[in-house]
Amino acid sequence: QVQLVESGGGLVQPGGSLRLSCAASGSIFSPNAMGWYRQAPGKQRELVATITNGYRTNYADSVKGRFTISRDNAKKTVDLQMNSLKPEDTAVYYCNYFYNMHYWGKGTLVTVSS
Repeated sequence: QVQLVESGGGLVQPGGSLRLSCAASGSIFSPNAMGWYRQAPGKQRELVATITNGYRTNYADSVKGRFTISRDNAKKTVDLQMNSLKPEDTAVYYCNYFYNMHYWGKGTLVTVSS
C-alpha cells in the first residue's frame, strides 16, 4: 500500500509562484509514474504533469513553460514548481502514484487571486 501526503498549497497572487511537494510512503515499485492532477470547482480532475522513475516528463498544454515537475527516487518525493500562476490555476492539487493502479493523496488547495 502506498500513501501520499501533499504540502505547499495556499493563496498566491496572479503572477506569483508556489511549490508543491508530495512524500510517498510504503513500497514503491518500478517502473512507475508520479505526478500531479488538479480539480477546479465544478470541473473534472485533470492531469497537470507526470514524471516516470526514469525522469521522463509530461505536461498539460495549459502549464507548459510555467510548471516544472521533479522527483527524488531515493526520498520517494515529487515536487511541482509553479510559476506565473493564473487565476485559472486555482484548484485542489492531488499527488498521484501509478503502478498497476492509481494511488492518490488527499489534495492541497491552491488559490490564485488578488
